Amino acid sequence: MLAIANSQETPTTLADARWQAVVNRDRGRDGEFVFAVSTTGIYCRPSCPARRPRPEHVSFFADSAAAERAGFRACRRCRPKSGLSPHQELVARATTWLDAHVEERVTLPRLAAALGVSPGHLQRTFTRVTGVSPRMYAAARRLESAKSRLRDGADVTSALHAAGYGSSSRFYAQARSALGMTPTSYKRGGEGMTMTYATTGSPIGRVLVAATERGICAVSLGEDDAALEQSLTAEYPRATIRRDDDALRPYVDSVLAHLRDRTPLTALPLDVAGTPFQHEVWQALRVIPAGERRTYGQVAAALGNPNGARAVARACAANPAALVIPCHRVVRGDGGAGGYRWGAERKQALLANEG
Repeated sequence: MLAIANSQETPTTLADARWQAVVNRDRGRDGEFVFAVSTTGIYCRPSCPARRPRPEHVSFFADSAAAERAGFRACRRCRPKSGLSPHQELVARATTWLDAHVEERVTLPRLAAALGVSPGHLQRTFTRVTGVSPRMYAAARRLESAKSRLRDGADVTSALHAAGYGSSSRFYAQARSALGMTPTSYKRGGEGMTMTYATTGSPIGRVLVAATERGICAVSLGEDDAALEQSLTAEYPRATIRRDDDALRPYVDSVLAHLRDRTPLTALPLDVAGTPFQHEVWQALRVIPAGERRTYGQVAAALGNPNGARAVARACAANPAALVIPCHRVVRGDGGAGGYRWGAERKQALLANEG
């Protein structure tokens, strides 16, 4: 990708990455730069649906402010001054509406009518931007509402009905998949669940590895064992959690060998809880070779959601097993490292170590 300066730039060749983004109306490049047209005096985002200008009339700017300093005005069609594209604005309105009606059974036609768009357009746009359908988003929010009520002490029946579940069977089916345990066990702080853990030093600080009888359920990075242990018990305060360095040694040794010699961790079994989409993303991350990087957009495209970069970023942020699920290998589209659950400096160190 060519660098973008604050001064005016014009396409040097048709191979210019920014010009190709304009030609392709690439929504994935929105927010990275704007282009201005000298014959109209207007600047647009790369995905603007207006008729494409001739390349000799086009100049690029890093952002709206730079384009306006050069005397151009914002396009009224694609609204480049907004931090969101029209599609992202629609999704933002949809999620706000769904969040306000999380305890109701909302159909796609009802949501579309509330937003003033067609159901088909809403379904396609929401899925492209977020990586999940409106129904899946609403289901996740409904489950979060029920989890919150369970943590606050409500009984399971009250929690599921207050969160908008029409039947206990639907609630139990979704909760078992996402929580990794029954709702009753979750309400009891993980009561009945057993896991062991161990901590060790490493080149990137302290590492905590935890596992159930089925496989690794957490790999956390930090500077303090006490903080790592507290984080492990915070979600399930009544689970049986005990330290067992001997039992966890094979897993711990594998993690350390990976940091030292890039030994693959793909053979290690996992027992992590997440939504179906999160599991799909995490599986995609596990096949990225050491030393290689993918952008959030590339991962989304590989999963069939080319505009789902933000959804992929959220799944990376929710990753419970550092290194085993190598979310540090996913970076921003502009080449920046991007965020990391265990610290930006640690992500940079991991990338540098892998080459």
